[in-house]
Amino acid sequence: MEEYYLLWQSLMIEGEKLPFWQEFYVKFYQAFIENNRWQQYLEGVGTTLLVTAMALCLGIILGVLVAVVRTSHDQQRPGKKNFFLGVANAICKVYVTVIRGTPMMVQLLIMCFVIFSRSREFTMIGALTLGINSGAYVAEIIRGGLMSLDPGQMEAGRSLGLNYVDTMRFIVIPQAFKAILPALGNEFIILLKDTSLITIIGGKELVYAAQGIYGRTYEQMFPLIGVACIYLVLVMLFTWLLGILERRLRQSDRR
Repeated sequence: MEEYYLLWQSLMIEGEKLPFWQEFYVKFYQAFIENNRWQQYLEGVGTTLLVTAMALCLGIILGVLVAVVRTSHDQQRPGKKNFFLGVANAICKVYVTVIRGTPMMVQLLIMCFVIFSRSREFTMIGALTLGINSGAYVAEIIRGGLMSLDPGQMEAGRSLGLNYVDTMRFIVIPQAFKAILPALGNEFIILLKDTSLITIIGGKELVYAAQGIYGRTYEQMFPLIGVACIYLVLVMLFTWLLGILERRLRQSDRR
């Protein structure tokens, strides 16, 4: 197979007009097979999944904290307002408003060239920025799920002798999780695709690998289409896994 590639490539360099399938093969070979370039795509996929996992964990942690603070503030009884909770709620509202109101690309540029201007860990900076960005959206998703529950659930837990934290942990959050799972899954898929943006600050993920390849082959179509197909497969895989989880949760409700 390599012999055909070398022959047809030399003909293309000399200006010969090749049949479509031969030209297709040469470009495909250059993009994925020559010099084991497929390994660069695999390394990019590994980095993409790592960045997604790190950003997802950070986003969930921030989202839960912000959602609990804002929900607790909104559910305070009239005349019994906690000053410190009010301050924390104000900070959380500013965080959510700023993050949701500014573009992801601008946030990445600020984090890389302003806040961490002396760092060269561009991939980690990208993961941190994605996590902070995701946290604002996750917070609103979780807050919506918590506020949608009957307030009687909280009162029932407190009447059983549970404190606020235990009531949220054992009664409220498990019920809210089932309601918000589709929205959280959608946020995860968006986060996976947004990892492609960290290329603009030098993060070495999947798109970065494609850029390195077409920078040497001067043929953009196959590397970029290959990256698009990889993202599509990843999204379809995680959508399928999310569907399995949702079905199992519905089955547990029937029991």
